[in-house]
Amino acid sequence: MNHRRWWEGLAAGVLLALSLGAGLAQAVDSRQFIQIYGTGGWNRVQQWQQLLQRLEGAPIRRQLSEVNDFFNRLNFTDDLSVWGATDYWATPQEFLGAGAGDCDDFAMAKYLTLRELGVPEDRLRLHYVKALSLNQFHMVVTYQGANTRNPDVLDNLNSSILPASERTDLLPIYSFNGSALWMSKRLEGGKRISDSRGLSSLSDWQKRRAQGVLRVPRHKRP
Repeated sequence: MNHRRWWEGLAAGVLLALSLGAGLAQAVDSRQFIQIYGTGGWNRVQQWQQLLQRLEGAPIRRQLSEVNDFFNRLNFTDDLSVWGATDYWATPQEFLGAGAGDCDDFAMAKYLTLRELGVPEDRLRLHYVKALSLNQFHMVVTYQGANTRNPDVLDNLNSSILPASERTDLLPIYSFNGSALWMSKRLEGGKRISDSRGLSSLSDWQKRRAQGVLRVPRHKRP
């Protein structure tokens, strides 16, 4: 896999999603969704919509905790097992429908859900890292509090939200949000390398996100 291309394409998808303006949990055709993903998938989407409603206006720490816990209930597996493709970026609806995904699906869904809840963009980043315990590339979300230089890490490998200083198992490479990209040697800070307009061409993720296209997984999950 070309990891630089993978990261740039994923970043581009996030940026377009933030620019679309429509709510994340937009209406979907329930009959079509159930036909593709089953009633279990539809129930997860309904629970997601309820989560957004319940957490609207809630304290930030509660939003971080509940969003992290909600998505971490899904199964962590590779794209080939779920979608029959080696590198597929699922939309949040597809991720919830399938009930499983890889690290970028977890991170994307958490990031976009927190943005939908009104968490400021400048407090959030998506970090492309190397998970040293697994010896593989990985994606996490960080939240930078107003009064601290040590951001909190939301991760599907470790469900506890821990400060970056305690995540010595993660080796940062790049980070980004809707405004800029940074080259990172630590989960805190990093050297800004470009603004969002410097990203490469948009991916299939963006088109499917805008059009509401749903992909059929290899196997339905309960």
